[in-house]
Amino acid sequence: MNKKTLWFEVKEHESMEDCLKRMKQAGYMAVGRKEEPLFEEINGEPVPVRQIIKFKGNKIEK
Repeated sequence: MNKKTLWFEVKEHESMEDCLKRMKQAGYMAVGRKEEPLFEEINGEPVPVRQIIKFKGNKIEK
């Protein structure tokens, strides 16, 4: 299964740099980035927990 474009999510205890290295090892280059807030409901109120960061990776042509 060789996809030309994949989204890579920065794991909870991973730096953005580590995620980019993981992408490169998988043969992808970052071409985009998006962030989404992650909320948790506490006492009926949404509370921001963390930011989910995803990198769009395109397959590196050799």
